[in-house]
Amino acid sequence: MNKTNVFQHVAENITQLSKSHRKIANYILKNVNTVPFFNVAELAAKAGVSEATVVRFATALDYSGYPELQKQMQNSVKEQLTTTERLKMSSNVYDDKEQAIYDIFNDDINNIRASLESLDIKSFHKAADLLLNANKIYISANRSTASLGIFLHYYLNIILDNSEILGSFEIIPEQLHSLTSKDVVVGISFSRYSSSTINTIAFAKEMGASTIAITDNLLSPLLPYSDITLTASSDMPSFIDSFTAPLSLINALIVYLGKEREENVEQRLNQMEDIWGKFGVFYKRDLSND
Repeated sequence: MNKTNVFQHVAENITQLSKSHRKIANYILKNVNTVPFFNVAELAAKAGVSEATVVRFATALDYSGYPELQKQMQNSVKEQLTTTERLKMSSNVYDDKEQAIYDIFNDDINNIRASLESLDIKSFHKAADLLLNANKIYISANRSTASLGIFLHYYLNIILDNSEILGSFEIIPEQLHSLTSKDVVVGISFSRYSSSTINTIAFAKEMGASTIAITDNLLSPLLPYSDITLTASSDMPSFIDSFTAPLSLINALIVYLGKEREENVEQRLNQMEDIWGKFGVFYKRDLSND
């Protein structure tokens, strides 16, 4: 079912639903920005029905279960909400300040779990092979995902010594002017999706370079331009994005690449340790007894 029609689908079927199911439907339609981030128990409590009724409601609407319905609703609202609207939404979902601390930890745990369960290991291996055989690797990661791009770039340079992180959109043409089919461009973007990253990966595809997208789901606008797509859940009903699971995915990719190039990495790290020592990069505790 198309994600943009999920709320319309609920509305169109409301007259055919049972009384308890209509209570859920009415609550959803009145709270479209917050309901997608409620679990079964939370929605049941808000709508005044049992948890089993919420599950049956989802199947009555031809979803496989509540997780599928919830995902469709989340995809529908995440792209439309402004940062300010997401801030207001977080106040409704995390209404207890103290409990919110634990809820956010649990949301991150759930994102990692969901990402692991949906991991396409064949795509993971294909992405690794592209990176291992690339002449040059370019990373496009803008706005809040810039932190993920910097992290990936740092370790790719240790392992492969051939990566470059792309700067602002104005200077990207200069950085990509010599792009070839032997190069790889990695685009990292999550809802609300950076236009700059989409345009960059589209240009790379047009130039014949291999492209890898690291994004949140298979509805991402990066997909039409990516040869390989790796997904990680970033769901969090807040004005910030949850990058715990995307970082875990990048960690796994880095470690895998490191094992594939273990001898080279060891040699490079030994060289870098000498340089780090000469520059006094790392703090050393004075263990003398003086």
